Amino acid sequence: MRFLVVGHVVHKYQNGSYYAYGPYVREMNLWFKYVDKVIIVAPLNKEIDPDPIDLPYEHDQVMFFPVPEFSTQSVKNIFSTLFHLPGIFWTVITAMRSADHIHLRCPGNMGLIGALAQFFFRNKNKTAKYAGNWDRSSDQPYSYRLQQKIISSPFLAPKMRVLVYGEWPNETENIVPFFTATYSERDIIPLSNKEINLKKEINLIYVGGLYDGKQPLISAKVLLQLIKKGYAVKLDYFGEGPERKSIEEFRDGNGLENSLFLHGNVKADQVKKAFQEAHFLIFISKSEGWPKVVAESMFWGCLPVTTAVSCVPQMLDFGNRGELVNGHVDEIAERVEHLILAPDLYLQKSQKAAVWSRSYTLERFESEIRSLIYPESLAG
Repeated sequence: MRFLVVGHVVHKYQNGSYYAYGPYVREMNLWFKYVDKVIIVAPLNKEIDPDPIDLPYEHDQVMFFPVPEFSTQSVKNIFSTLFHLPGIFWTVITAMRSADHIHLRCPGNMGLIGALAQFFFRNKNKTAKYAGNWDRSSDQPYSYRLQQKIISSPFLAPKMRVLVYGEWPNETENIVPFFTATYSERDIIPLSNKEINLKKEINLIYVGGLYDGKQPLISAKVLLQLIKKGYAVKLDYFGEGPERKSIEEFRDGNGLENSLFLHGNVKADQVKKAFQEAHFLIFISKSEGWPKVVAESMFWGCLPVTTAVSCVPQMLDFGNRGELVNGHVDEIAERVEHLILAPDLYLQKSQKAAVWSRSYTLERFESEIRSLIYPESLAG
């Protein structure tokens, strides 16, 4: 089978291999296990080296069709996009002609082009992974809504199965509630007794890009609030982005040099170890699809304190296995303090979180992926 992926993730090239954002590549490698040839249409930047968080594709038959990055965030970008658009569209059409299965990564600029182009290949099997917030009542860019409308329509996207995070009412029959996994069944070990250490030192963690939309600075403000209340607390950041400078300035301006630590992009094993030792994930993002860091923290009994966006309330069972907050620093600090003073409640929620998350393993994920590529195999 020739399997085509159309997406917006920027790739890098080194020593004969294509690299991209690690969690994304780790997932795609599971799809690629069941195909003979991989075709990728995505942006490629050969001038930069892979980051520590990046991974290479694990397939010996990868054909790459590079396209330029583009956006519509400014007048200059719009003109550049209009110039490149015909060539990008033709590249996607050419790749789709040679593919047996078309896979779109949405939402994104390339996802929109792929959604438009796939209409001309009505007899080919297709899947679309919608990695954003599928909630149609939420506030989203017009281009995202357009992608939702196209790929969810059996007429506009025939033979398409759309993988979305969460379960939503009144959806079309081609919508498939889905999930993402990070850890294997082999990773399931007994939880550490974190609740015993709550009165000694509380470990907070933030994992993800340091971008304005994810509001990483709020985690630092919660740390300061808890320290002012007299608790021994430390906060570890894992990730990079433009908000790093603001966090560093906040740290230095409030004397948090011994309590707040920025580790940057690191390998998955280091994040895994940090989750095992942390008590609370403070993740106050404005928009998510299936936030992997929330599911990952729950796997290790690290209780997520997070916003009620997308399917997150379903993940946290509406507060029974985590804390849903509005994003106000005082509110978050009070919720954390309440659980510090109620270790039995913390333990109960922590265990519920782990039980739920550990039902979504890589083995289950891989089985679901295989059934999407070869649905007829289920009969055998």
